[in-house]
Amino acid sequence: LGKANAECGHASAAWLKEMDELALAGKVQATIMGPINTDALKMADKFDAVVGVEVGKTYLFLITGPLRVVHLTDHIPLRQVCDIISPDLVYKALRTIHDDFTRWGIPNPRIVVAGLNAHAYGEEDTQQVAPGVEKAKAEGIDVTGPAPPDSVFRWCIDGKYDVVLCMFHDQGHIAVKTWGFVGNCAMILGTPYIHMSVAHGTAFDIVGKGIANHEMMLTSMRNAASLGAGTGFYREAATA
Repeated sequence: LGKANAECGHASAAWLKEMDELALAGKVQATIMGPINTDALKMADKFDAVVGVEVGKTYLFLITGPLRVVHLTDHIPLRQVCDIISPDLVYKALRTIHDDFTRWGIPNPRIVVAGLNAHAYGEEDTQQVAPGVEKAKAEGIDVTGPAPPDSVFRWCIDGKYDVVLCMFHDQGHIAVKTWGFVGNCAMILGTPYIHMSVAHGTAFDIVGKGIANHEMMLTSMRNAASLGAGTGFYREAATA
């Protein structure tokens, strides 16, 4: 118990493969990935079994109550983010957010884009982010930005927007984990089916102690069911 090994890595990979096959065959409307240990997957040479983020195609999406954050880029060194961001990359993310939210029962979702620089003042904001936002606006997407990144998350929490598109990993993660860590969940946006997960790891330090918190898994289940039914996020469905 509480140690990575190849046998567990093979088991996790097999379960992930079966989950993917069920979803692609239309037998389930949504999937939820429990905590997995990447070391075990690597020991089994099965790390590619995990549905990951691919720049410009899929996006990490974190949900904690009213705060919902999509990451334009994920595990990329910060010095490289400035070179990767482009109007097309921003536009594709906004298109994906709009289309997926609409399919889940949130018509005309309100999106705010976090600027890259302080106060959203910088060449990257005006030349690499803003043109992508304007292209999305021209297609009827309800999007604002680039906006000051120190304000957008509070605006979302207050209900002014449905989701924030942030530029890089920690810009979004710090806001999410500060607002509320217990009970949040994650998903990969842009996949053929709803693919959710808990927002924590395998927690080997508490294995066998009977003190693991269930709320992230419960939130993932509730959101998966609600989004799969096309009735929006769980909080919205519960108060409708």
